[in-house]
Amino acid sequence: ERIRTLRPDMILLSGGIDGGTVSHVVELAELIKAADPRPRFGVGYSLPVIYAGNVDARKHIIDILKENTSLVVVENIRPVLERENLAPARHKIHDQFMEHVMAHAPGYKKLMSWTDVPIMPTPGAVGLLIETIGKKQDIDVLGVDIGGATTDVFSVFSGIFNRTVSANLGMSYSISNVLAEAGVENIMRWIPFKVDDSNLRNRIRNKMIRPTTIPQSLNELKIEQAVAREALRLAFDQHKKMAVGLKGVQQERTISDAFDQTMTGESLVNMLSLKMIVGSGGALSHAPRRSQAAMMLIDSFLPEGITQLAVDSIFMMPHLGVLSKVHETAASEVFDRDCLIRLGTCIAPRGTGKSGSKCIKITIDKKGEEILNREFKFGELFVLPLDVAEKATVS
Repeated sequence: ERIRTLRPDMILLSGGIDGGTVSHVVELAELIKAADPRPRFGVGYSLPVIYAGNVDARKHIIDILKENTSLVVVENIRPVLERENLAPARHKIHDQFMEHVMAHAPGYKKLMSWTDVPIMPTPGAVGLLIETIGKKQDIDVLGVDIGGATTDVFSVFSGIFNRTVSANLGMSYSISNVLAEAGVENIMRWIPFKVDDSNLRNRIRNKMIRPTTIPQSLNELKIEQAVAREALRLAFDQHKKMAVGLKGVQQERTISDAFDQTMTGESLVNMLSLKMIVGSGGALSHAPRRSQAAMMLIDSFLPEGITQLAVDSIFMMPHLGVLSKVHETAASEVFDRDCLIRLGTCIAPRGTGKSGSKCIKITIDKKGEEILNREFKFGELFVLPLDVAEKATVS
């Protein structure tokens, strides 16, 4: 009954490794057939179902679902326990989304006639660009796009790309959801002036009611940036839970691995190996001061080690993502030269300690001359200005 009333855009059906048991995934197919769900869009259309499971069950799945659904069979998303194969299913989901969902958007068919290049959703285009940058520069990179209704997080760690869309975390239409999930206390910790709970709640709800308004005073800007910090933090927490390694993989251990081998299913996000964070969206790209965007990224993601901070200057990343499908080198060059604004480099040691206690000693040389040699304390924030393209050595 629940499946029948959901009216999904499409269903992804998977289960079992190749050569494994077929009974469980066949039972799921029979459940879908019995529920006979109707697609959300389109009268007379069959519900798209993508099967990406055990190859031995394909014949049974086809016999059960071919009459009542628009069934598509792709490669198994996990053919063996030790390996995932997500690309075929991901591409087919994208194709089905464009064909069965986007096709019902007003003016979409006319738009298709204007271009020879496939139209891409914004998260898909931004994710493609982040993946391209990580591959071409051979670095671990994290990207975030904070919008009015959603916050999208993209990461490339050890060559593995992951994308998550936090559908209820945004800065206008979904701003009340940020308040509900983060709590008033977490938002108020970023506001540098006194404001009572009811006043803060009313300001945030007014933004939801009038989503196109922009801050008219410094206090309103500070509140909006405080909410942005929490939206980014929550979206990143969700991303870390989704960007994980394979679970259930058998690991071969030796005596030397007994104390440091990680468990299967651990998060792939490693902040110490992260080399760059790229922010996009109005709250970051259009912050009145670039230092405000940098602080929002630092407070939200808490980078560790040495990490470059950057923002998309004019919300160009989705367009460059599409361009990368046509000319990858051109997209990368435009991204680096015209799109990316480098905010600076964040140096943040890993560890905890009492506020005010000694943390680390840093020496900075510029053009062979020592310009800084001092100890830093836990909780201290220090800014060293460098001109564009100017380099310094840290030790």
